[in-house]
Amino acid sequence: MALRLVADFDLREEVLPWLRAQRAAGVGGGGADALEDIYQSLRVLNVERNGNIIYTYKDEKGHVFFGLHDCQARQNQHLYTFEKDLQVISCSVNSEKTLLAASLVQSTKEGKKSELQPGSKCLTLLVEIYPINNVKVLKAVDSCIWVQFLYPHVENHPFSENHLLLISEEKYIEKFHIHVTQEDGNKVVIKNSGHLRRERVTEDFVWAQWDMAEQRLYYVDLKQSRSVLKCIQFYANEDFNLMFEATLDISLSKSGFGLVNFGCNDLQDKEKLSKHFTLCVFTNRTGSLCVCYSPKFQSGEQITYSVFYFHKGHSKTFTAALGSVDSQMPKDITFLNLDYYLAVYLPGHFFHLLNIQHPDLVCHSLFLTGNKEAIDMLPHDPLQSLTASLVLDWCSGKLCRVFLNQSYLLQFLWNTKLDCEKMAVLHCVLSCAGDAWFREAKIIQWISENIFAYHSFDLIQEFIIASSYWSIYPKTSNMDKLLPYSSLISWDTEIPGLAHVTEEITLPLMKVHSFKGYWEKLNANLEYIRYSKSHLRYNNSVIKREWHRLISEKKNNKRGSNAYVRNILDNATKVISTLEARHLGPRLIPLFQEEDKCQRLLIGLMVSELKDHLLRHLQGVEKKKIEQMVLDYISKLLDLICQILESCWKKHNLQPWSLHFNMQASAAEFAVFHIMTRLLEAANSLFLPLPPGFHTLHVILGVRCLPLHNLLHYIDSGVLLLTETAVTRLMKDLDNTEQNQKLKFSIIVRLPPLIGQKICQLWDHPMSSNIISRNHVKRLLQHYKKQPRSSLINKSSSSIDFLPLNYFIEILTDIESSNQVLYTFEGHDNVDAKFVEEAALKHSTMLLGL
Repeated sequence: MALRLVADFDLREEVLPWLRAQRAAGVGGGGADALEDIYQSLRVLNVERNGNIIYTYKDEKGHVFFGLHDCQARQNQHLYTFEKDLQVISCSVNSEKTLLAASLVQSTKEGKKSELQPGSKCLTLLVEIYPINNVKVLKAVDSCIWVQFLYPHVENHPFSENHLLLISEEKYIEKFHIHVTQEDGNKVVIKNSGHLRRERVTEDFVWAQWDMAEQRLYYVDLKQSRSVLKCIQFYANEDFNLMFEATLDISLSKSGFGLVNFGCNDLQDKEKLSKHFTLCVFTNRTGSLCVCYSPKFQSGEQITYSVFYFHKGHSKTFTAALGSVDSQMPKDITFLNLDYYLAVYLPGHFFHLLNIQHPDLVCHSLFLTGNKEAIDMLPHDPLQSLTASLVLDWCSGKLCRVFLNQSYLLQFLWNTKLDCEKMAVLHCVLSCAGDAWFREAKIIQWISENIFAYHSFDLIQEFIIASSYWSIYPKTSNMDKLLPYSSLISWDTEIPGLAHVTEEITLPLMKVHSFKGYWEKLNANLEYIRYSKSHLRYNNSVIKREWHRLISEKKNNKRGSNAYVRNILDNATKVISTLEARHLGPRLIPLFQEEDKCQRLLIGLMVSELKDHLLRHLQGVEKKKIEQMVLDYISKLLDLICQILESCWKKHNLQPWSLHFNMQASAAEFAVFHIMTRLLEAANSLFLPLPPGFHTLHVILGVRCLPLHNLLHYIDSGVLLLTETAVTRLMKDLDNTEQNQKLKFSIIVRLPPLIGQKICQLWDHPMSSNIISRNHVKRLLQHYKKQPRSSLINKSSSSIDFLPLNYFIEILTDIESSNQVLYTFEGHDNVDAKFVEEAALKHSTMLLGL
């Protein structure tokens, strides 16, 4: 299934063996039947911040037992026993395990456990349990009370004081300050128990949620028919602050009442719950704030829910088809927090994975409807998301960690036919924790099998951009705003079984002015939405103009700032060194073995621009750390291109002779050539650098695979980029057969002048001499001005009786003699008028077939 549940605690496996051992040791009575009755009554009550789990059960006499499972020591201990037939509403224990708070009511005569009878008294008790001592009544009311101890620190807070929240069904929350003292050695007693100080935290709320990990209280009150979400942060001392207020565009009734994460309450009528709204708040360490809302379920063929992405400034309302309408409908939608994703599902009907870091494009979220494995194998019992990936199945008593199932998602990537699902699953897989190399290898294998099929997005581009992003994202905050996450800027294709509406929302109003940790990141996200005038995400096209300028100077042999170019090339050297350190093993193909100054310039420019971009917007991050992140990011990008190429090379089992010109290409080499062409198109479209040596390998395969006319078309259209290394090898490897002569000549005439002059010297052939002569004449006559001539041509004994050629050679001789220094070719001192004359005669002879 799409989610993988790893059990941290199982009530049956962790507690029952201990209870059996206790009874075998004479603690408690009864036999096997009594133990079975105990199991039937055994249930989890609460999970504290330190991970300790409080559970309860009844013996055959109806006495209520409280136990605690220490998640660190993996041990159980008995906390307290009420020798009456009572039903537990709520329970909490302090971190020292010296105080127990519990709310209880008397069981009904019929023995039903799911209803609170009118007129029943709810007792909220505070018990001294180390050792067992006094019991203090905190409340004795007709309405239900829930209790929760505050844990200012997970392991350690001042021993002398404890703080307890009381949440009343009458819609108020109080905080009790409980001072304790030690007597008679280890005996812990409540100090001045008759006058416990208390204060009102809030009142007139209709819904509340407890965040045990972060010690936050979220609640909703109604102001002039508006639902306002508020959050209180509790601190290590007695203080607490109202952190923010946010308006929710949802309709909540004053008569309604809902609690989330205040323990499990069997007294809540499950039928009522199914008709009640579902509301929950999720955060993560990047500063996200999501509010999930589902109204009362109405029978039909579709269901609606909303997600308020406050950290992005908008909400989305999704209407999903239910698939198999005739199957049994679960009680309500389940929302689970998966860090970068929210899971929303109704078992047997639909399963959604919502991308909360990048919710703008709906294709980055996965939407499944109907009887699919991802839906059918999910637990049908309601799961409660406690904190981060931790969830509790109240019915079975299992505490689990929920993760994206990487194996299933990779399999789904191969099998799905919809582009929207391919896009979503690709990003889901890359966000998974674990072995990044394994994930990338599997995705590359999938890309190579689907690269020639039509898709509404470029598989290579999306993989390179997304994987490079995830490689750097965890290293610092705000990367989601500064680095590209996807190659797409829009998505217009409809998603089957889903309709959605996006609306802008009012941003939360922060009520404090000093922020730390999560609150600092949330405030930064809100400030970004409020004041960001321009899009801050880096775009590699910013270097295009500068790169073209440097290439133009190189082609025209102009000298720019030597220090500037040297610095750019030094940047590229650092990237390649970082890449070589990342890849320790030998490569199958010869990349990074030639200078390829053009690609090195592009790599170095990208380093410079991206570094400047991050330095402008990452305030408070060390410059060295930013520089290293840039090197890691660009080296990762190049490494992904290399991985794709090497994977294809290995898949087609190509051998070293594929790198020579003088052999006929195989079908495998033809396939790799086309994959390289797709890689080139993807990189050029995003203006990304390619590994030095890529173009040389591409040209070698192009010469081997393509007919001459196709090859020249690829060269003229810019698909094949002639490099000095490739053409040099071409001249040396191929002999001078008629076909090869035609190929060599066609290549040479397409070379830039500076490279062409070098290459022509390697080919001892009239064609080469002809080209050298042409270039020499072109340069000599570039600034020539015709002057009147008074003398006739002086025929020497060695002159050929060909008047036009004799006249032309005399002009060249005069120009050379008049300014020998200006018109001498660098490295071609033997090229002169005599050389031109001989080359012209040889070429004419060859053309005439003489």
